[in-house]
Amino acid sequence: MELPKDLYFSKEHTWVLVENNIATVGITAYAQNELGEIVYVDLPNVNHHFKQDDVFGSVEAIKTVSDLFMPLSGKIIETNEQLLKEPSTVNSNPFDNGWMVKIEIEDLRETENLLTAERYAQLNN
Repeated sequence: MELPKDLYFSKEHTWVLVENNIATVGITAYAQNELGEIVYVDLPNVNHHFKQDDVFGSVEAIKTVSDLFMPLSGKIIETNEQLLKEPSTVNSNPFDNGWMVKIEIEDLRETENLLTAERYAQLNN
């Protein structure tokens, strides 16, 4: 599994791209592959605040529903509205167009609780 090296990863299979104090969050290729075809994505409202590891939404595949866990504490500043129309984008492009939310990060030190691409790959092989 090839993983972008500039991302952080959680044990709950979310990825995070940190740019200054903004984080873009999605689920990993491993997660979408395990779930199968995603048919619905439930995302939070803008301005909602979450703590690290809080459930912030869910994804529904043909045979299962899985909670989404927030990898960093912060306030939702944008959601990927395209996923409401085309949830399967998460399957076809999880690390790019399949992003789910953008947050204003509350505490950058929480990235220390996340995994590097190499460490995440080791856990999922």
